[in-house]
Amino acid sequence: MYALGVHQIDNVLMILAASRDMEQTPRDIVTRKMIEGFTDQCKEAGTECTGGQTVVNPWPIIGGTAMSACAVGEYIEPVSAVVGDVLILTKPLGTQIAVNLNEWRQLKDQTNWTKAMEIMTPEEAFYSFSSAQEQMTRLNKEGAKLMHKYKAHACTDVTGFGILGHASNLASNQKAKVDFEIDVFPVINKMVEVTKHLGKFASLLQGLSAETSGGLLIALSSEQVANDFIQELQSITGKPAWIIGKVVQAQDQSRNQARLVNPRIINV
Repeated sequence: MYALGVHQIDNVLMILAASRDMEQTPRDIVTRKMIEGFTDQCKEAGTECTGGQTVVNPWPIIGGTAMSACAVGEYIEPVSAVVGDVLILTKPLGTQIAVNLNEWRQLKDQTNWTKAMEIMTPEEAFYSFSSAQEQMTRLNKEGAKLMHKYKAHACTDVTGFGILGHASNLASNQKAKVDFEIDVFPVINKMVEVTKHLGKFASLLQGLSAETSGGLLIALSSEQVANDFIQELQSITGKPAWIIGKVVQAQDQSRNQARLVNPRIINV
């Protein structure tokens, strides 16, 4: 909904699964904390959870459905990118790797954790995980608001299919015959080095590493407009965003696509 510029959420329904495989005490604690976190995020979004469903499941799960009633003009259809637009990204990449690093630390994984510590300190690894936590819990609400002010032409959020997967999906949806070219990768600090050193997560450099609750990928009309958007977003949230590419004439007139063009890495 934020990727459509819908920033006023009317209500949320929760789906909650309590784990039948956990012991009673930890299950009660974990389930209660998940509900608290969920409702806290609803409050931050300016909405509330008005109902839902609870089930028993092998794994603890929480999620739901957000809803808002909008008139035409109150949302931005992701279809209007044109040649000359620039692409911006509002959160860095690399959450999958940062989270895995922390899991290896917790599990005392002698293979992956020990090897990763050859190029970074435990403090650096934990800081990367903390950065990932912060951005995964940061709403895209402010970016959604600014999309209207700066007349965004198209937008998607970046989640499980990675930056290239979601850029490809967005490009294919455009009315004009255009391609998206991505030449900058903002990445959580040290995650590229970990990828190369461990020989794992090659999908990061291919633009396909899964992100969780990633940023908005937005097409704006010019570099000046993009810079103004980025500056105002940072003044509101205290967090950076980046110009990561551009919209060009489609190479294949039968389909729109996205591609990487030797992306430059920015360690965030």
